[in-house]
Amino acid sequence: MVRQGSAGTGGSRPKGSGGGQSGRKPGRKSGRPPLARVYRRRRLVAGVVLLLVIAVAFGGFIAVSNALSGGQPTGQPTGQPTGGQPSGAGSASGQPTASASDSPSSADPSASPTASSGDGCEQNLIIVTADTDKQGYDAGEKPLLSLKVTNNNKVPCEVNIGTSQMEYLITSGSDRIFSSKDCQAESTDLMKTIAPGKSETANFPWQRNRTVQGCEPVSAKPGAGGAYYVFTVRLANKTSAKGAVFQLN
Repeated sequence: MVRQGSAGTGGSRPKGSGGGQSGRKPGRKSGRPPLARVYRRRRLVAGVVLLLVIAVAFGGFIAVSNALSGGQPTGQPTGQPTGGQPSGAGSASGQPTASASDSPSSADPSASPTASSGDGCEQNLIIVTADTDKQGYDAGEKPLLSLKVTNNNKVPCEVNIGTSQMEYLITSGSDRIFSSKDCQAESTDLMKTIAPGKSETANFPWQRNRTVQGCEPVSAKPGAGGAYYVFTVRLANKTSAKGAVFQLN
């Protein structure tokens, strides 16, 4: 006797119910790129972004650095003291006032006018000369008178170049025109140590005025029109051996 349904049961299994799915890999869908390619693209994009961030940051650093360096002064100042060249300014009363680039080493009113320091400092080698900035002056120009002290010793010498020791004198023939001592209100001592072969200079702008002893008022003015004048200087007991000749036009 034949069993019913035994053959039909084996042949009734649907096609593709088990064996049909064994040819496809799980976890992969059709139409999408592989994961490795996606990861490569992401890494490439991330690298480009990182490079852009670094470039922007570096450019900003350079800009800030340039701005900071551009705001700093690079030059130095060029007005430096010449060293040992005092200049004087004349007062309204006709008093020369000498000043020095270095502060005086000492100031003793009782000191001799040309006190020396150091062995071998001979006073006859301390030379005083007179000079002017020009040889001729137009109307209204004020002559700049200079008293120069030179140390011709081989050692440093200390010299009093204060207004208590100096005199600026202008003459024309036998006519005494001007003296800085006539109207000098006050005087000071200024001790300076002058190195061998070096000089100290005190300048005084002359106001083209006349003075007399006692500083009495003088209405007369020095003659112009090509008149010649002689300027001499005195420092204590030393007088310039040669006067400076100039002309007032």
